[in-house]
Amino acid sequence: MAHQNDSEVYFRRVVRRVLISVLLVFLVAIFMIWRIDNPRAERFRMAMIDRVVPNLEWVFAPVAHMSNMISDFQAYSRIYQQNQELRRELQQMKAWKEAAIQLEQKNAKLLDLNNVKLNPKLTYTTGVVLTDSGSPFRQSALINIGRHDGVVDGWAAMDGLGLVGRISGVGKNASRVLFLTDSSSRIPVEVTPSGQKAILAGDNTPLPPLEFIDGVDQVRAGDRVVTTGDGGVFPPGLLAGTVFLSGDGRLRVKLAADYRRLEFLRVIRHLPSAPISEPGRLVGPTLPGQVSAGPDG
Repeated sequence: MAHQNDSEVYFRRVVRRVLISVLLVFLVAIFMIWRIDNPRAERFRMAMIDRVVPNLEWVFAPVAHMSNMISDFQAYSRIYQQNQELRRELQQMKAWKEAAIQLEQKNAKLLDLNNVKLNPKLTYTTGVVLTDSGSPFRQSALINIGRHDGVVDGWAAMDGLGLVGRISGVGKNASRVLFLTDSSSRIPVEVTPSGQKAILAGDNTPLPPLEFIDGVDQVRAGDRVVTTGDGGVFPPGLLAGTVFLSGDGRLRVKLAADYRRLEFLRVIRHLPSAPISEPGRLVGPTLPGQVSAGPDG
């Protein structure tokens, strides 16, 4: 049994050696054929290539397929990177667009302020709205100008459309504006063109009512409501809004100011003339040699 195993091992060795020798001879022959510079050898080589290479396409197909997969993956990676870059650029463009819209809105607000028609004798200063109280019991806002800017308590504040309220509290660098809608706001107004006098009284609603109207029958919906200047608090002629007939039959005012989008306020400088407390002082002093007229003349 051992002798038979040794014979098989010996036979395998002999066969392996023969195959290796044949392969080496074949490779050497191919090498020599490929190295021979002869027209006949060249024709032989071309014939061999034409016969062998087409039959080896199935061998190169997986390699070509793998190469295509690698190229596709690289292209996908590039597309993904480009997509991420486009997303970042889109986010930046959205931020720039939002900033441009905000600047456009602020510019429009400032243009509205510049378009308000005022008496040429009146001057003003413009402030930025900082905060809104947001309270249902107090309608007001803070602006970033105060005593340091020459603001005086009681001055009128307007947006680009109409009267907003009056200064009610002045600090060094900030002031509070009491809205016309506040329940503590009372201003004398005139309804044009009828010329009827009334009081615009705030009631914490967007449509404050008109009270103490001289002639209700002469007032029509859509009539303009402007300040009268009575009391010396507000200058005359500032637009407050238009008359609106509510469902309960009361005359209210649809305010011209846009309270939902207050960003800038124009504070009107108004220095009313000093009230005359002693009318007798308007008469000049008695000169020497003159006798003042008595009750009988």
